[in-house]
Parts: sequence; structure tokens; C-alpha cells
Amino acid sequence: MSRKILSIQNVQRFFTDEHTGISKQVLKDIYLSVYRGEFVSILGSSGCGKTTLLRMIAGLDPVTDGSIDLCGELICGPDPKRGYVFQQGCLFPWLTVEQNIATGLKVRKVFKRDKDRIQKFIDKIGLSGFEKSFPHQISGGMAQRVSIARALINDPEVLLLDEPMGALDSFTRTDIQNMLLDLRKERNTTMILVTHDIDEALYLSDRIVIMTPRPGRISEVLDIRDEFPRDRGSAHFLEMRKEILERFDLARSSPAPEYII
Repeated sequence: MSRKILSIQNVQRFFTDEHTGISKQVLKDIYLSVYRGEFVSILGSSGCGKTTLLRMIAGLDPVTDGSIDLCGELICGPDPKRGYVFQQGCLFPWLTVEQNIATGLKVRKVFKRDKDRIQKFIDKIGLSGFEKSFPHQISGGMAQRVSIARALINDPEVLLLDEPMGALDSFTRTDIQNMLLDLRKERNTTMILVTHDIDEALYLSDRIVIMTPRPGRISEVLDIRDEFPRDRGSAHFLEMRKEILERFDLARSSPAPEYII
């Protein structure tokens, strides 16, 4: 096993309603270790706290209790060491493709030193010829490629992916999934993906984390040992899909009612 780089220890997360003052628990007793070069997917029903967990790893949301550390350093806020790709891309509409990718370098004040890398990333994500295009001039899939490049150009220790392919058509989604696998193979970047798509998780992941409904807990962590690239149409892939569906149903099912007669 590679070196552990991310450690989540006994994490809890509460939200307090501004109007009622009532506190609700979103995440409970989260323990998870992630290793260098791994691809981990987090599966769970809507509202179970998947994105909240990802945002806490990014340092965008605070931890109510417990701790999260990356490479031995406690996470207390955002840092370029943790690249984040949002569901809708969140490109700056007034900046071109190359300018959007350059923003991370400018925040780190290394633009002059590393600006030559921008074109290399544009070539890597297959957008040569679109350097001067604005977000409204490119497709949703192309915009997500730019978002991924913008996060990766800072050489993060971990790339956090919040359903970045959820709104894309199946062909574009598959294209970006394959791009992520290629980038991971080339750069050995650790990646954590939040998704509702079991097939996507199976296709990309070394491990799949299954979460229960709110308050979200980790129900199970599954090792997916198949070699890459994986065949979505193979009997074994479909068998694993069925197994995860069954486990996912168990994780989200409510306890059976008790009747006293």
C-alpha cells in the first residue's frame, strides 16, 4: 500500500438553522484514510453529507468535531494542495480558457515562473485552439476540462471532484472519465470523487465509500481490485454493480418496524 496522505478522524458536522436555532447533525463518526495515488469514490443518497465531507477536506467548511489532516498537516482552510472541481465548473465568465487555468498560478504568485505550463495543460485536456475562448463559447464538457486543468496546474496533493460529470451527456462523461484516468496514471494524483453514479464509481475507483442517509456515516468501504481499463459491459463489471446496488440499498434502508401484539 502507498503512503497514507489523508486522515479523517472521528469527524462530526452539525448545522444550526438560522431561523429556528435547531442544530442538525449532517455527518457522524467519519473515519477514513486515503493513500497516495488512490482514486476513492464516495457514494450515497442526496443529503447524506457527501459534498459536505468533500468541502471539509478542501477546507471550505469547518469541522464541528474531530480532525482532518493532509500529509500530517491539520486542515484549517483552503489551500492549493487541495484542488477542487465543482459540479458546474465555476469558471470565471470574464476570463478566457487560458486565463482561467492561470488563476491558480496567480494566486500562488508563481505565474511568471510557471506560465509556460498553461499551454501544456491545454494540450493535455484536448482544448488546443480554444485558448482565447470564453466560457460561454465552449461546451459544458469543455468547461469541466478547464476546471480540472485549473485545479491540477497547482500540483495538488489531492484532487477533489464534486460530481463534475453529473450534468453532462453520457458520451462527454465517458470522455472526461477516461481523461481523469489518464491524468492519474501520468501524475499519480490522489483523487476523491463524490458521485451518485455506481457505474462511474466502479469504472474509476480503487475503493468505494458507501454512506448512509443523514446523519451520514460510512457504512462500508469496498476494494475494487480489477485492472484498468475496465470493461463496463463485462459480466464481472455487471456483477460488481449488482453487488454494490444491494449494499447501497442496505446502507440507506431504515430499520424494520417492531410490532408488539
